[in-house]
Amino acid sequence: MSIFVNEKNKVGVQGATGHQGVFHIGEMKSFGTKVVAGVTPGKQGEEVHSVPIFNSVKKAVNETGADTSLVLVPARFAKDAVFEALDAEIKTVVVITENIPFHDAMDFVHYAKYKNAVLIGPNSPGIASPGKTKIGILPGGIFLEGEVGVASRSGTLTYEIVNSLKEKNIGQSTCVGLGGDPIIGTNFIEALNAFEKDNETKAVVLVGEIGGTAEEDAAEYIKENISKPVFAFIAGRTAPPGKRMGHAGAIIARGKGTAESKIKAFEKADVKLAKFPTDIADLVEEHV
Repeated sequence: MSIFVNEKNKVGVQGATGHQGVFHIGEMKSFGTKVVAGVTPGKQGEEVHSVPIFNSVKKAVNETGADTSLVLVPARFAKDAVFEALDAEIKTVVVITENIPFHDAMDFVHYAKYKNAVLIGPNSPGIASPGKTKIGILPGGIFLEGEVGVASRSGTLTYEIVNSLKEKNIGQSTCVGLGGDPIIGTNFIEALNAFEKDNETKAVVLVGEIGGTAEEDAAEYIKENISKPVFAFIAGRTAPPGKRMGHAGAIIARGKGTAESKIKAFEKADVKLAKFPTDIADLVEEHV
């Protein structure tokens, strides 16, 4: 099985005719994703990799049955794009766009909850379930179908860790890039809960980083609710207080959100920690 998405998802891409849209529609189709529509106002009637383009999400839904949206529009248009998708009754929205203003993200994250939709991101590389579907910009070649679930706050580290798992012939059930911003839709706890319920996921890998309390919250949840082995890597161990580590979600302030506090929390939850990203594969191989 997989979490959040599967081979049945019918994907529409908002921002389909831009450079990124054109490239990633092709990559997703090569992975096996059912990309059924693209949305770019004023471009209706065109095609991208044989995918029809529509002026609106509602039109795309009515014509193709799209139930999932990949948002690749610029930051200033992202809020409207997500609201448009949710108002068209799209139930899974993956937001790749970065640098979205906090208040915009707050608005559409809460609206997604109101609409009972799954929202992944913003500032996410997407989600992939090998052998089923890939929705986002994750490189398809790093994946191998298997039994390890991955949830990550860091795009680049996700690629490195998943690739190291593949090199050890350790496959993945689903890999979800949660996004690195302070305000995101799906979080570690929601991903852990879904992996716990998935019979085909035998272990879980969490990729965390400094800033915020997402990892500490996840550790508390693991202690009480997760029966499967959990492994983790925390990026930013040497970062000084107040340092931004590439994006707004990774900020240490007033002693909170440090790598040390996250590591201690995971140790108390019996989560096995790696010192380096590529050590995750060795830990999983040893204990699963």
